[in-house]
Amino acid sequence: MNLGLRSVSRRGLLTGGAAAVGGALVGAASTAAVAASSPDSEPAAAAKDVDFGSQTVPFHGRRQAGIDTPPQAFASFLGFTLAPGTDRDTLGRMLRLLTDDAARLTQGRPALGDTEADLAATPARLTVTVGFGPGLYAAAGLEPPVTALPKFPIDRLETRWTGGDLLLQVCADDPTTVAHAQRMLIKDARPFGAVRWVQRGFRRGRGVEADGATHRNLMGQLDGTVNPKPDNPAVWSADATTMVLRRIRMEIESWDKLSRTDKELVTGRRLDTGAPLTGTKEHDEPDFSAVDDVGLPVMPDFSHVTRAHVSDERLRILRRPYSYDGEPDADGVPDSGLIFAAFQADIDTQFLPIQQRLAEQDLMNQWITPIGSAVFAIPPGCAEGGWIGEQVLA
Repeated sequence: MNLGLRSVSRRGLLTGGAAAVGGALVGAASTAAVAASSPDSEPAAAAKDVDFGSQTVPFHGRRQAGIDTPPQAFASFLGFTLAPGTDRDTLGRMLRLLTDDAARLTQGRPALGDTEADLAATPARLTVTVGFGPGLYAAAGLEPPVTALPKFPIDRLETRWTGGDLLLQVCADDPTTVAHAQRMLIKDARPFGAVRWVQRGFRRGRGVEADGATHRNLMGQLDGTVNPKPDNPAVWSADATTMVLRRIRMEIESWDKLSRTDKELVTGRRLDTGAPLTGTKEHDEPDFSAVDDVGLPVMPDFSHVTRAHVSDERLRILRRPYSYDGEPDADGVPDSGLIFAAFQADIDTQFLPIQQRLAEQDLMNQWITPIGSAVFAIPPGCAEGGWIGEQVLA
């Protein structure tokens, strides 16, 4: 089976040696954007004549925003390494400062000491989500509730995109708003640690398509169809959750060599509608028992949707992916991919089984490569006058 050819036979895809290909959580079939509407409904019509720039998302509350918030158009994920000697008291000072400025910025008010206050006046649904890596718990003298993922055969992790003691996820519908908030928050965190990595991502611009439409990634796939509904216990545990962040490079040039039919067999979904190969609409349930005229499965056993499918809603993960597109190399080869953010109540029982199935037998891995990986516990939100992390560190 020559997967590099422009056309790959259906029988070759269905019977070839795909078992060693491996897998990664990316692609059209299983990943799902958080929709403002029910996963089983069609996206609502886009609002007209809406002042998107002035819209705000509440910062204070039982749970942090930016998780089941309908995804904004732009995101910046900031990973930090804490300074040596950081202790619990130091962490409390840092988080009080970050909480105060995040609360201001998300509501369209400048951060303390903000010398470009006018840039804060357009919040554009800005959210700031704070996550704690294993190193932060160690600095506080606490047992970490999360640990680094095991290494999978398909991983080619790079240090510059991996690990982290502290996460700040900054999302908004305007890139200037994201850039300004990022700058202010880095200034807050600078006395306590160093920036380890910054990963910037994007989706369709707000208003370009209907709110709640599924993200289409740079491989042309609808990237997100089956997500838990808001308030689902699959995501939340006592108003906290966990986050897995994977940076996944797309091998665009070799993907381009496949025909459209071959791409759909790899993903298990139609490229245009996102419908499973056994259905007609995006949210149709796949029929994994269906066979074609010659007795071959309509849904290939090692298509991405087959390997990633979870029928028990309690074991699903909440996917909130963003595309990235860096500078091509000297030969013009693209640096494109997905920043895959997954939220779940428990990584071991939800994320890992899916990832392990994909790592065993997902044909998609011929065209994707995980190059970054990090895990974080996302603590509950806070009331006005409180601070993120007080339930853990106070």
